[in-house]
Amino acid sequence: MVTNLRKTDNNYKDGLFIISFILLFGFIGYKMGFVNMIQTILNTSYDLLINVCFYIMAISVITGGLGELLFEFNVIEWVSKKLSRLMKPIYNLPGAAAWSILMCYLSDNPAVLTLAKNEGYKNYFKRNEFPAITNLGTSFGMGLIVTTTVMGMNINHSVLAAIVGNIGAILGSVVSVRIMLKLTKDFEKDEKSLKLEKEYTNAKNNPVNKTLFERVINSLLDGGMKGVDLGVQIIPGVLIICSFVLLITNGIGPNNIYDGSINQGVPILPFVGDKLHFIIKPIFGFKSSQSISVVITSLGSAGAAVALIPSLIEKGLVTAKDLAVFTSIIMCWSGYLSTHIAMMSSINARELTNKALISHTIGGIFAGFSSNIIFNILIMAKII
Repeated sequence: MVTNLRKTDNNYKDGLFIISFILLFGFIGYKMGFVNMIQTILNTSYDLLINVCFYIMAISVITGGLGELLFEFNVIEWVSKKLSRLMKPIYNLPGAAAWSILMCYLSDNPAVLTLAKNEGYKNYFKRNEFPAITNLGTSFGMGLIVTTTVMGMNINHSVLAAIVGNIGAILGSVVSVRIMLKLTKDFEKDEKSLKLEKEYTNAKNNPVNKTLFERVINSLLDGGMKGVDLGVQIIPGVLIICSFVLLITNGIGPNNIYDGSINQGVPILPFVGDKLHFIIKPIFGFKSSQSISVVITSLGSAGAAVALIPSLIEKGLVTAKDLAVFTSIIMCWSGYLSTHIAMMSSINARELTNKALISHTIGGIFAGFSSNIIFNILIMAKII
């Protein structure tokens, strides 16, 4: 009986998806012409691959090499020790949790999984504390790549915007982790950590027969290869998610005719954004309702969200304050819908997935709101 109910429920969901899919793309195809719609999707995807994905990959290679170099010469270990003194009062987590921030900031959300598989690392946490490192790490996913990319964008005060965005992401991470800890306080609360908290030190061994030159070169090349891997991993998210978001964000274009050109579409998201602008404007302070596309995309892919910003800048729809809010939201959410479920499953806390998603959603909204407030204060203080 239960099996039949599940099958019925699945059939209902399948049918609902098929109907929604046909209605959505049927409407877009009717507006654009089905051939033009397909050509636009393919042309936009190719443009994103060449001009966005490879650019992000180049940044990933450089930052990956730098991160590996800092790790090789124990700079990250030193920074981690300093950060560990702040973790308890700020996040109410053991000092070892600082590692999840550093690793995810230098790479991406899945870096937390390497920590989750380390039994020695897990011993620094109580059972109810450990799931919160997924929220903590995700708040800083692709942080270095997002920050350096935003700093290089063609808009005044882009560097300051990136800095404010990082501050907003930090504040959002505190909210996300604190809420998560409240929601998980009864999660096997009797299971204590196996060891007392102590400084978490780097366990890697550097072979004594390696010269300084070899260590530098190997670190740069190994880190660069990790950057290539990360760059390849973001390609599906950027091409699929970003192409779809652009399709339902952009309009007919300057030619005033649908001809299959890149970045054409039917402005569905701006229509929704206009209806919700009275809510979005006070929270995030966006200049244009089209900015909501960046926020929505960041739920699925940080790389795809970053890829949307240059086109908005070219249209004059983005200010430096918007850029700060984008940075904080993209960093704090950094595609968490596509990674959080797998991450929670990997640490054997699948039953806490909904709580993790709820707390992190609130954290991301607070991150964007914080950046908006901070930037407004800087404007009023005539610092900008």
